[in-house]
Amino acid sequence: MSVQRSVVFRVVGGIAILLILMLAGRELAGYVPRFATWVEDRGTAGAVAFVIGYAVATVAFVPGSLLTLAAGAVFGIARGTLLVFLGATIGETVAFLLARHAIRSRIEQRVRQDPRFARLDDAIAQEGRRIVLLLRLSPVFPFNLLNYALGLTRIRVRDYIIASIGILPGTLLYVYLGKVIGDVAAIAAGVMPPASAGYWIVLGVGLLATIAVTILIARIARRTLRNAL
Repeated sequence: MSVQRSVVFRVVGGIAILLILMLAGRELAGYVPRFATWVEDRGTAGAVAFVIGYAVATVAFVPGSLLTLAAGAVFGIARGTLLVFLGATIGETVAFLLARHAIRSRIEQRVRQDPRFARLDDAIAQEGRRIVLLLRLSPVFPFNLLNYALGLTRIRVRDYIIASIGILPGTLLYVYLGKVIGDVAAIAAGVMPPASAGYWIVLGVGLLATIAVTILIARIARRTLRNAL
């Protein structure tokens, strides 16, 4: 009986931690626009602060799409994609390690009773890097929650981090979109001189191509993942 109570308390504790992080994320989301403005005025220090802020936001369940759009508007496409990738990778690794060491031992006994999780865990144990890469490429699975869920599986940390490249297509799409929105807003505010028609054509074609490629990759990943599992 005492063992059962201990397990229950640990399960409740693990769930409480996740709920607190999710609630904190909702509150922190309101500060994202101000954070982006602050970063824009700080140069290199702002870039470092952005990476750290993105990592913290990932752990705290703050929607990454807001910061990713801001990265495109503030840093441009290439630099914005790099900074978002670094911040997301750091944040997802922290969340993964938190789940593995602070939550896994508390809820694994209960989760293991579900045969579906056992099959998923077995598949990841055998082809962890490939499965997690497909999970990252597919937009069906919530990014922040998936980081914690994967901490409950047997995937190696190294394979988990390498598979993070799967977030690049979606990251590029949002950064690109943020760049377009940022340029439009800057021109409307008079901060940036009006661009030529050729600039907007190139930017528009690039955005459409990025959208098309991202959708294609996501579909292939979703189909491959379904077959793999």
